[in-house]
Amino acid sequence: MSDLRVGIGVDAHALETGLPLVLGGVQLDHPRGLAGHSDGDVLAHALVDALLGAAGLGDIGSLFPSGDDRFHGASSLALLAEAYGDVREAGWRLVNADCVLVGEEPRIAAHRDEMRRKLQEAIGEGEVNVRATTTDRLGYTGRGEGLAAHAVALLERR
Repeated sequence: MSDLRVGIGVDAHALETGLPLVLGGVQLDHPRGLAGHSDGDVLAHALVDALLGAAGLGDIGSLFPSGDDRFHGASSLALLAEAYGDVREAGWRLVNADCVLVGEEPRIAAHRDEMRRKLQEAIGEGEVNVRATTTDRLGYTGRGEGLAAHAVALLERR
């Protein structure tokens, strides 16, 4: 078995008026937020799935089922920290992760460093990068109906 493993995570949620917008653990001033069972943070959710996938531990839905009221409104950073605890218990540590937000807005450049810091603090080790891209107004993210995120994580055996 290899001492290195890579995992990919993808998440998407609809934007809805009246909800707070949380991305990478940072609450942004925006008229709409992401609808989700927890706080809807697509960046954190994609990163959880990338970490769990690399460690062979299933996915975010198996660890934190959307039908479980304990996770209603939960902080995705807390979910990330808990999931990463399972990754460590399985004998792995994060080398680095790269997270990409997909959407036309909001622009995250002013918040990128804080997002990186909060995601990395929730994990406690390794490096986390945060980037963003648009779809040139194509699809649900291009029409502003929702946001998506992709993440890749590289783990090494501890």
